[in-house]
Amino acid sequence: MPSDYYKLLDKVDSPRDLKRLSEEELRRYCDELRHYIIEQCSVNPGHLASSLGAVELAAALHYVYDTPDDKIVWDVGHQTYPHKIITGRREAFRHKRQLGGISGFPRMAESEYDAFGGGHASVSISAAFGMAKAAELRGERRKVVAVIGDGAMTGGLAFEGLNNAGASKGTDLLVILNDNNMAIDQATGALKNYLLKISTSVHYNRLKQRLWGVLSHTPRLLRLCQKTGNAIKQGLLNKSNLFESLNFRYFGPVDGHNLKELVRTLRGLHDIGGPKLLHVMTVKGKGYLPAEHDQPVWHAPGRFNLDTGERIVSPSGTARYQDVFGETLLDLARLDRRVVGITPAMPSGCSMNILMREMPERCFDVGIAEGHAVTFSAGLAAAGMVPFCNIYSTFMQRAYDNVIHDVAIQHLPVVLCLDRGGIVGEDGVTHHGLFDMVAFATVPGLVIAAPMNETELRNLMYTALQWGGPFMLRYPRGNGVGAPWRGCPFETLPVGRGRRLREGGDVALLTVGPVGNFAARAAERAAREGVEAAHYDLRFVKPLDEELLDEVGRTFKRVVTVEDGSLRGGVGEAVAAFFNRRGYQVEVHALGVGDAWVEHGTPAQLYALCGYDEEAILRALLGR
Repeated sequence: MPSDYYKLLDKVDSPRDLKRLSEEELRRYCDELRHYIIEQCSVNPGHLASSLGAVELAAALHYVYDTPDDKIVWDVGHQTYPHKIITGRREAFRHKRQLGGISGFPRMAESEYDAFGGGHASVSISAAFGMAKAAELRGERRKVVAVIGDGAMTGGLAFEGLNNAGASKGTDLLVILNDNNMAIDQATGALKNYLLKISTSVHYNRLKQRLWGVLSHTPRLLRLCQKTGNAIKQGLLNKSNLFESLNFRYFGPVDGHNLKELVRTLRGLHDIGGPKLLHVMTVKGKGYLPAEHDQPVWHAPGRFNLDTGERIVSPSGTARYQDVFGETLLDLARLDRRVVGITPAMPSGCSMNILMREMPERCFDVGIAEGHAVTFSAGLAAAGMVPFCNIYSTFMQRAYDNVIHDVAIQHLPVVLCLDRGGIVGEDGVTHHGLFDMVAFATVPGLVIAAPMNETELRNLMYTALQWGGPFMLRYPRGNGVGAPWRGCPFETLPVGRGRRLREGGDVALLTVGPVGNFAARAAERAAREGVEAAHYDLRFVKPLDEELLDEVGRTFKRVVTVEDGSLRGGVGEAVAAFFNRRGYQVEVHALGVGDAWVEHGTPAQLYALCGYDEEAILRALLGR
């Protein structure tokens, strides 16, 4: 672009600057803002499509409300790029999601304008209600807005928040439903159909437009509309409005890309007290045709050519772990009619869309509802099916109780597949899958396995199908190591048994999961420096292979353990505790993530910072 293209963007360093623009200038500013996001994301990837759809909404909110005194809670947080740029982070945006740069999600520690963190979905209404109630209790005239979109309204927590806030008629809270009919993939479920019915009601929308035209000049009619709105909507929609039945006054739907209408509507709502909901219709990927035409792919497309829309994919000769999972699941479903797939709004993210395309009747996208996904799976298992329930490790934290009570206690054959186990990279602290091994290793009767490569993942999925009880698999984001897997015959692996990969007599190296691959390289380098390490792949977090550990305890005085997860309560501590119980005099050096939050950066950078990359393992083997 010409160096002088961003004439208005370069003048706005805060919402105060934004308010100085005329409404026509604000329109041009949004055009520049949208182009800047596209330009920067083309070279420094991130969550593109969701943020493009929220440009006008972010601008209108900061134009009308007095932030940061007024609070805006964004949900899901990956739609906040326009918000971040408006609030003084235009230059910092060039280094978003990079080591030392700003986060791709709202972070309270990053800016006073980030009222609440939003890395996980469906939190905004509960959090914003808490803020609004605090303002009410303290006698403050603060406005609080929750912006909920990208499928986050399908999460149960959102309805818990609506239910609670709707009963507090004196609390001033505005919920904005940013409705783009999408999560990462196409939105699903009854709520989608209900919202679609509201937004496409010709008679209702025509009346709404007329009413808003009058109300903008006649406050008395606004009050009259508030009294009669329920009856009007019930008559036109043939049923009570869902949100108004929860005591939220419903407004909309409005065009989320019509800046003039948005500003006028927000100003009209500004002084209306109590719980209220504004339904805003937006287009995910708005303003960039490739993103509008293929919204799931452009949710987070990676690097791309700005002019042509061609995505720039780094060549790799290996398959992604998620694709190994997706294709293997389809193979298992062909073998066994009991196999079904369940995902909470992540069919493309976990590659369950492979099964969904071929056997849609045996694959279920339940929306952003992790707890429900697990308990729904438990119900399927109780009725004779074998569900493979795929949830990212970080999101499975939300279903901890469901795993214990609904699956494990009843010893149901649910295969819990945890994608994105371990360090995930640029998505950062809210998305690293660091706690699953620690959290779930305490659950009786639950098998936990971590494949070292693609072949292991395929065979462990087959093993889980045969097991007949709760079985958890965790594997990382990204590409495998090139181990053969596609079309290979299935092999049932012995549950709770590890394997020795390398002989050695000086030190024992115990690893679990794909970290074993760069640990193997470290062991080879150690041998060249005169230290022979015996390398064991534990394969199972639970049950641990006690026969293997007895062998190690009898043979070695020094042991190095490596895990892609939290050290506190992790595999290294479990191994050390085993040696202590058996009376072995073994020094255990555990490598993994310490008792600290891990920020964003490339996986290689973060492994090094946390002290379990290849170099750190080599130092540990050499005793340095």
